[in-house]
Amino acid sequence: MNKVLWTFLLVINLGCKDTKQQADQKLTRTPRSPEFKESIDRGAGLYNNFCASCHLSGGEGIKGVFPPLNQSDWLANKQKEAIRAIKFGLRGPIKVNGEKYDNLMPALGLSDREVADVMNYINNSWENNNEDQVTEEEVAAIEK
Repeated sequence: MNKVLWTFLLVINLGCKDTKQQADQKLTRTPRSPEFKESIDRGAGLYNNFCASCHLSGGEGIKGVFPPLNQSDWLANKQKEAIRAIKFGLRGPIKVNGEKYDNLMPALGLSDREVADVMNYINNSWENNNEDQVTEEEVAAIEK
């Protein structure tokens, strides 16, 4: 039991790094419109509150348990599925960077705007660089 508690505390501690600073560093690499920058900034806070405890602050995930978001082939190639996963949750196996993941991701109860903000943050953080802004309207069009 003590080992599980320490593992949990380690994951929480690693997940609480300053994601806003990471977003600012990424934004300096590629020019963005003011609206896009604002969305990424809002997404950083949401990511820290809702996502970092599992996917960690650097988006590296936990191998075999929580998939990475940094340099994720699944995220890069399946944007609509990623939006759907954030909006409605995800159940069932997926393959990310050659590794199988079959864990439950619950629906987070985020608004369409918040889902777009989180996607924009994830798509433009760490080593990810997706110049296409996810919009609230795009998220609203995604159905379960």
